[in-house]
Amino acid sequence: MLATRSAGKLRELEPLLSQHGWAAVTLESLGVPATASEEALESFSTFEENALAKARHFATLTGRVVVADDSGLSVAALDGRPGVHSKRWSGSHLEGAALDALNNAFLQERLADAERRGRVSREAAYVCAAACVWPGGAVCVLGETRGQLLHEPRGVGGFGYDPYFFSHDLQATFAEVERDRKAEVSHRGRAFRALFDELEGFFRQPVDRGAQSG
Repeated sequence: MLATRSAGKLRELEPLLSQHGWAAVTLESLGVPATASEEALESFSTFEENALAKARHFATLTGRVVVADDSGLSVAALDGRPGVHSKRWSGSHLEGAALDALNNAFLQERLADAERRGRVSREAAYVCAAACVWPGGAVCVLGETRGQLLHEPRGVGGFGYDPYFFSHDLQATFAEVERDRKAEVSHRGRAFRALFDELEGFFRQPVDRGAQSG
């Protein structure tokens, strides 16, 4: 089960799962209602802790193998902020495009303030912790991609801070490229490919026919 209510994340993660031979269900398809307590799941200081907390919560709730992530933007001139607070950095409780717009406006305000104080670097990294929890086990890995934050948005794809994040790998913003190209180098793509590699060892073990006979 994919433990996210973000339409943007689902669009990116479902193809990645499919490429590795996994079929996923979502919170919506299982009829798991949203609750106010879900926001409190991501209250830790690291991406890894937040991803594992989310996965454990929904694994306990549904009894399924659960995959979850926590991701965000780390900006050098802002001492790593917004980090784990990336989703609600502006303080808004809106969702979707409206929330993205407020967060990006707040980001530009903070960068302008940093520049006035002599911190002119716009280097940044997207970071993702991908976790999987199942009865009796858990694993969590990190993925990262580096870039530079632009003064003006470019592109209409992606979500979050993507229109401002100019990828060093792609030489374009994450909002300017197709989803598959973004997934090749994105923090989320790298984290989940590493996670699936780890999970192969847990869920695709060769069957010992001799041990089963008799």
